[in-house]
Amino acid sequence: MSNPSAVGRPRTIVFTEATVRVAPSRTVVGELWTTDGTITHVGPPRLPHPEDALVIDAAGATLVPLEVESALRAQTPAARSTYDLTAGNPATLAAVRGRVEESRITQMLVVSPRDLVAVLVDGALVAQDGAPTRPAGSTGTAPGDPRLGTWVDRSKALEQHLTAGGRYSETRSGRRNAYTGRFWLDGDRITYLDDQNFWAFGEFVDGVLHHAGFVMRRGEAATLLAGAVAER
Repeated sequence: MSNPSAVGRPRTIVFTEATVRVAPSRTVVGELWTTDGTITHVGPPRLPHPEDALVIDAAGATLVPLEVESALRAQTPAARSTYDLTAGNPATLAAVRGRVEESRITQMLVVSPRDLVAVLVDGALVAQDGAPTRPAGSTGTAPGDPRLGTWVDRSKALEQHLTAGGRYSETRSGRRNAYTGRFWLDGDRITYLDDQNFWAFGEFVDGVLHHAGFVMRRGEAATLLAGAVAER
């Protein structure tokens, strides 16, 4: 790996010796290049690499698109193709050590820090070598940010609370703080690092938060909690 101090948004990032899940069911072996937040090359190695590029050794790792199945279904057919790891698409992906099966990508991608090589969202390096590259939350996030607050999936008795300080907690079936941790916001994407030591991912689509099989809408925590208690 070269230029290890280049974090945040280096202009060009090159993943070498990678297995690239171009789409969940299609694989290419070689390099993946991103420039200014866009994928510019997927395929055989290109030399030389730009001198100012962040080069990440992805030997033994799989690059996967950050797809949330319910979010994908909510998109138009044309928009769905933008999730693929192909030239011209946004550089939004995870590099995970080992083989990553199609079902894991589309249903629930959860990654241990020891297995996480990197996370990119629109070219921004959110995590590298299992660790975040910046403080939790989002640069410039204010208390009134519409992505913050309580998100509810009533069908699964779930509340997720996102605070301006970059911390989250989940209430599940009335059990408070079932999961807690930090999160990072980048546009319509959210990246989680749970206190139980795993990374996970979500996406906002048309005012709905999709994450790990949950479909959450803005809601009041007390309403769901009262309902969950009443059902006991």
